[in-house]
Amino acid sequence: MTTTSPVADPAASGRAATPRSQAILGQPNQLFVLFFTEMWERFSYYGMRGLLVLFLVTEAAKGGWGWTRAEATSLYGWYTGMAYLLPILGGYIADRYLGTRRSVLIGGFVIAAGHISMFLNTVPSFYAGLGLVVLGTGLFKPNVSAIVGQLYGPKEDNARDGGYTLFYMGVNAGAFFGILLCGYIGEKVSWHLGFGLAGLFMILGALQFWFSQGIFGDIGNPPTAADRAKASASAADEAPAHVVADRLKAIFVFSFFTIFFWFAFEQAGGSMTIFAADYTDRALVGTSGFVFKVVNSLMTVLPAIILTWLLWKLNRSTGSRYLLANAMLALAFAVIWGLVLWMLGREFALEQSEVPASWFGVLNSFFLVILAPMFSKMWEKHWNPAGSVKFGVGLVLLGLGFAALSYGSSGIPQGAKTAQVSMVFLCLAYLLHTMGELCLSPVGLSYISKLAPTRLLGLMFGVWFLNTAIANKLAGFTGSYIDDISNHYSMSVFFLIFTAIPIGAGVVLMLLTPWMKKKMHGVH
Repeated sequence: MTTTSPVADPAASGRAATPRSQAILGQPNQLFVLFFTEMWERFSYYGMRGLLVLFLVTEAAKGGWGWTRAEATSLYGWYTGMAYLLPILGGYIADRYLGTRRSVLIGGFVIAAGHISMFLNTVPSFYAGLGLVVLGTGLFKPNVSAIVGQLYGPKEDNARDGGYTLFYMGVNAGAFFGILLCGYIGEKVSWHLGFGLAGLFMILGALQFWFSQGIFGDIGNPPTAADRAKASASAADEAPAHVVADRLKAIFVFSFFTIFFWFAFEQAGGSMTIFAADYTDRALVGTSGFVFKVVNSLMTVLPAIILTWLLWKLNRSTGSRYLLANAMLALAFAVIWGLVLWMLGREFALEQSEVPASWFGVLNSFFLVILAPMFSKMWEKHWNPAGSVKFGVGLVLLGLGFAALSYGSSGIPQGAKTAQVSMVFLCLAYLLHTMGELCLSPVGLSYISKLAPTRLLGLMFGVWFLNTAIANKLAGFTGSYIDDISNHYSMSVFFLIFTAIPIGAGVVLMLLTPWMKKKMHGVH
């Protein structure tokens, strides 16, 4: 049932008044505008990311560039690292000049231009496209997350945590369909059509956000001279200076420990993709092939049904006031359903199936869409420990996922270039990684919105993504040693590195819990 949600006192929250809005799943309907905007941006980002390394290492006769694994994972690390480095600048630009809404809008269209450039199928346009995606992500990524935090008042922490978890569900729904559809079309039809599909959905996402802006009222507007003066005046009304300083230290500690998480987690687009392509038994025949087709169909159709239902709820809530925005969403979902039914029909017509190497990347997003509501409920109703404990548990779970891969690859001979390891180990790894991610990433976004003063919100999200940038560069650098370590030791030892480091970091962070609680001064 649609109900009216209460609006926090803007004077108390230190931000512009949120227009009175209709609630969906107990959350303001503005959250779901951001949910779908971020969903399409992540569709484009992860859809292209899932193809990047595979495209680069595929021989030229099959449409790729024929790079070595080390070269491909190195470029992957530079690209993803820069995509998460630029948000610190994008957050500053939004805080000082553009405002968060305009930054999101410009960033979305720049990202779309980058994907279209990659679709053009020339070497210069490919590199230009990577550069445009990096620039656009710098403006888009920190500011869409900041707007989510601005939807809630200072006494709505539980709602904020649940809101960020639902928002994160949108992130991963986009990643799920991006990897699934762009990966399938890229591997089975044309690499550049896969890149082009990513651009199409980014255009639709940017248009949907553009036509929905009125729903946010004054939230995210460019700062005026009066706003800057008010922010300076309100600095005296926020927490005392030493409390603000301590809370910023807590943000920096949380952000620092994300390096240990993402440097391992981001092996998904590099060494784990290589492991899926060359060391995993992906051929399915007979009963196993039919079972996979059924499971894959359910995995694909069920999230599409859930998201279509959310679209219907948003349409009922916003009605004819945002007709064009809802039309963009409806068009995007029509394309999604068309591609899903085409892909599934094409696979069922084949007697023998080979699971695309990129398919394993969808497991993270699938598990997250399924598990996110459960974790949101757990934090709200059953178990809600300190942020440092949640982070620590997330790091340990991530390490256990790589322990599964290390065990599964223990039978691969030293220096082997191919093998036939069961898919079970990759599936288990992605399940554990997803559980770890839910303990860390949406929780971290929520803590930044609670700990940072409003005047520094965009910048602090930029700091968060700066550390993610460092982690992504490290992910590419360490992933490029997959052949060297496998040749000198074993594939099992390679994955054991990513077992030990996150677990060690998680234990250290949990031991810091008393100090972290002191620095957060009552924020939970």
